[in-house]
Amino acid sequence: MEAIGASGSPACVGLDPVLEKLPEELRARHMEPAEAFAEFCRVVLEVCRPYVGVVKPQAACFERFGAAGVATLEKTCRLAKSLGYVVVLDAKRGDIGVTAEHYAASAAHASADAITVNGYLGPETIEPYLKAGLGVFVLVRTSNPGGDVVQSPKLADGRSVAEMMADHVAALGAAWIGAGGMSDVGAVVGATKASEGEALRARMPTQFFLVPGYGAQGGTAADVARLRTRDGGGVLVNASRSVIFAEGNGAWHERVGAAAKKLGEELREMR
Repeated sequence: MEAIGASGSPACVGLDPVLEKLPEELRARHMEPAEAFAEFCRVVLEVCRPYVGVVKPQAACFERFGAAGVATLEKTCRLAKSLGYVVVLDAKRGDIGVTAEHYAASAAHASADAITVNGYLGPETIEPYLKAGLGVFVLVRTSNPGGDVVQSPKLADGRSVAEMMADHVAALGAAWIGAGGMSDVGAVVGATKASEGEALRARMPTQFFLVPGYGAQGGTAADVARLRTRDGGGVLVNASRSVIFAEGNGAWHERVGAAAKKLGEELREMR
């Protein structure tokens, strides 16, 4: 991925704004939530850009504020694109037929480059996003502990449910291989599930892994290393709270920039 090459790191910053956690100086200005989010995200994008090439806006954080929030989400995606970021819309869409086409058109309209999707309604529910020109990251092995209930059980053939989904992702992705040898169909695999990483990577050798769970959720660089391809790539590592709400001394935007720099350096050293 060009964005990884340009920044020298597979770091991705999640844009997950929460009104109550915004810097005091923004809350003190008594802006409407969507307006405050727009200003917050603008600054985050600007200070992270030297160190990070990919951002992942969380759609729900914006959509909860209705039309104004959706407008801010689109504005933020377009600003990110203008600054040279690759934009992964974290929406986890999952539906059939024409509904999936509507979701895909919406994401493309927002200037997203890729989107997270739930593939449990079948592989054909993923194809509309690809046909709309988007990359996809299909939920395979998520970082939340509750995912074990659904993703860990064994099927009659001995595969786990997650491994079954991995096989579907690899099969669908085989028809969407890019010039660099990697597929437009990627997978979400949590850093907190790295014990299963090698097995899933063996099933999905041409997939980019979008890796949540790094940092605040407990995932480490060693965990991420277990998810890489043989050449040391193939991962996009997301951190959200530990960057955008970074604690410490100094102005809030300085803390965010320092956290983004630290994230980039950690993952660059891993490579």
